[in-house]
Amino acid sequence: MTPRRRASGAAVGGVRGWAILDRVVLLPEGFPVKNSAVHRLRLVSMPEGLSFVLLLVCTVLKYTTSFNAVPVLGMLHGILFIFYVVFALWAWYAQQWTFRHAAWVLVLSVIPGGGFYAERLMAREEREGLETPAVAV
Repeated sequence: MTPRRRASGAAVGGVRGWAILDRVVLLPEGFPVKNSAVHRLRLVSMPEGLSFVLLLVCTVLKYTTSFNAVPVLGMLHGILFIFYVVFALWAWYAQQWTFRHAAWVLVLSVIPGGGFYAERLMAREEREGLETPAVAV
């Protein structure tokens, strides 16, 4: 099946050369798709925790040596932190966490190394969610 084209030659619904995006990928029955809010939070928690620790190390190096990576790592950590907070709020809504659980996940983002613990916490929650049998509708 060839994609429809406009008069300009560009493919309708996409950019020329990106036909792979138009394909539909079918997964086997019962294949666990990790497309949840908890999984997104888990994916961003480890880099956020690592960037926080590296930012602290670079801050010390900035004042003790001539090495200054704080502007770059500060921006990277800021972006990851924003993603972490957005995904934590999204997971709070999607998973219907209690206020205490959501507050704990958010507090972990401001503790050095807390992102590593949050990743383990989210991995455990994700495993528990996958172990429950899916109900066929």
